[in-house]
Amino acid sequence: MRIGIEAQRLGRRQKHGMDFVALELIQGLQEIDHDNEYFIFVNSGEELDRIPKADNFTVIVRKGMYAWWEQWTLPKLIEKYRIDVLHCTANTAPLNTTVPLLVTVHDLIYFETHPLLAKGYTSYQRFGNYYRRVIVRSVLNKAKRILTVSQFEASSFARLFPFLDLSKVKVVYNSVGAHFGVVKEEKVKMEVRKRYGLPDRFVLMLGNTDPKKNTRMAIESFLSVLPDLDSRITLVLGDLDPSVLILWFGLEQRRLLEGRLHFTGYLDNRDLPVVLNLAEALYYPSKRESFGIPILEGMASGCPVICSNTSSMPEIGMEAAHYVNPDDIEDMKRGLRTVLNDPDERHRMRTMGLKRVEFFSRKRMAKSVLEHYKEVYDAAI
Repeated sequence: MRIGIEAQRLGRRQKHGMDFVALELIQGLQEIDHDNEYFIFVNSGEELDRIPKADNFTVIVRKGMYAWWEQWTLPKLIEKYRIDVLHCTANTAPLNTTVPLLVTVHDLIYFETHPLLAKGYTSYQRFGNYYRRVIVRSVLNKAKRILTVSQFEASSFARLFPFLDLSKVKVVYNSVGAHFGVVKEEKVKMEVRKRYGLPDRFVLMLGNTDPKKNTRMAIESFLSVLPDLDSRITLVLGDLDPSVLILWFGLEQRRLLEGRLHFTGYLDNRDLPVVLNLAEALYYPSKRESFGIPILEGMASGCPVICSNTSSMPEIGMEAAHYVNPDDIEDMKRGLRTVLNDPDERHRMRTMGLKRVEFFSRKRMAKSVLEHYKEVYDAAI
């Protein structure tokens, strides 16, 4: 079987969770499958050394504007390399290919609110969501198998697409990157702490301006609960431009806030496991997640996770995380107080988190996806 995998981008600097999931899948398939041939189609040539060399894996790089690349270039490559089964890993897929198609649909949020009407998104985010909204409906009908990442997201298909053949929808949980784990080397921790100027005690938040990430309210809840916490605890914000403080709180307020907020600038994914090891907790009060990969990354790194009680997050974290209502600032403050003021609770959460994350291995994910490849291929013969 000749299997094509559309993986978009795989460079270390890419911050999209979908890209990391695709990379984990490829590496997992390399571990378990030495018989089938794989052709990895990517739209970026950055740092492709992340895919280990394997005799049955070939990486094909063609660059171009993404929508054109997917709808025009990719079908030609599929034909050229005589692909038997195509797996598109990031929601969308080419519409004019006759190859049996599997598609991983990570979320359907762009159907819940029209991208052109949604508030708080950048032009780039609006275009991406609008493209998905235009393409995905046809892709769902065309695909032989629709993979999604949680039972929560699977339930969204029935609600949003009542005429879809739901027997095609299958849940395959994401895995956590193999480089996440408990770091024991004190020298490594010291180097990363120095690199990002990390304070002695801190809560980590991986924020951005996407409204669903709830970053502004998360900052407000942390600042409000400061009188109840150890005076040394700081909120560390990774990959967030500090200029948003002026937009959200004003210039004068920003000057007052800077002592309790620390911005790392670009936080390299290779350093993230160490930062999580150093943190008192990971704060992730997102309003909606189809999966929530940072939850696993925190747990795998021995970092207690405070996250929302909405969407897929309780399904992923189960009893290993502490949950808050992301629409209730008082409940968010309660969660921060409970975890940050109780070392026994943090110890319990670390222990439970390390146990919970064992379920989300990339080998388990790869085995499940490979079975779907075989079923789709056999049905097409």
